[in-house]
Amino acid sequence: MEYSFLKIESKDGICIMKVSAPKSLNALNSTILKEIDDFVSNLDINDVRVLIITGDGEKAFVAGADIAEMANLNEQQGYEFSKLGALAFRRIETLEIPVIAAVNGFCLGGGCELAMACDIRIASSKAKFGQPEVGLGITPGFSGTYRLAKLVGQGYAKEMIFTGKVIKADEALRIGLVNAVYEPEELMGKAMEMAQVIKEKAPLALQYAKECINESYDLYADGAIELENKDFGRCFATEDQKEGMAAFLEKRKPNFVGK
Repeated sequence: MEYSFLKIESKDGICIMKVSAPKSLNALNSTILKEIDDFVSNLDINDVRVLIITGDGEKAFVAGADIAEMANLNEQQGYEFSKLGALAFRRIETLEIPVIAAVNGFCLGGGCELAMACDIRIASSKAKFGQPEVGLGITPGFSGTYRLAKLVGQGYAKEMIFTGKVIKADEALRIGLVNAVYEPEELMGKAMEMAQVIKEKAPLALQYAKECINESYDLYADGAIELENKDFGRCFATEDQKEGMAAFLEKRKPNFVGK
């Protein structure tokens, strides 16, 4: 299948999926989410042993979800948009083969959630991470509240989500959000080196190991993700969501009133 917003390269058992919407810094709209879901659903794991996910261009991995698309959603539509992203990312998380995120730039909101759905994250020294959704009057919607707390602990997760702050790659490494940091020109080479090492291991052993780690660690994953989907949708019934996204699109500071 041909994709409008994904670039796919595959050779010798290693596949690279690039999210490619450079004009919006690879921001995730519903079409991109559907394309990711379709690609991962149809990936032939007999031919592909390791998947690398990255962003197209030098500035961004994925800079977030498409705010222009979200701005006028109602509660049910917000829930459905959250569910769309959550299901696509859960499919990555449960894919039978290892998935490496090569984070090459801005990794914010839905981008950070995409990276966290991968098994291993390595980053460019220029990468920046954050879950800034509360500044828009919403919660993280693609399983960020669940996975960030699992990866870095509740304290750091709450600090990042409550403040909406953006952290640099070295801070992401310190708190355990990423496994390693490299210079930008080294990033994809290092991702390929890791993929080559993994590719040489026994495929079924890798599959079973991944399943065991996920299932023992994520006993309540689906329930936690569904709760987040509902709360994300609820945000779209608030005045603060309308104000937050209007302010973003109008390039001004939001005035939240708690309604």
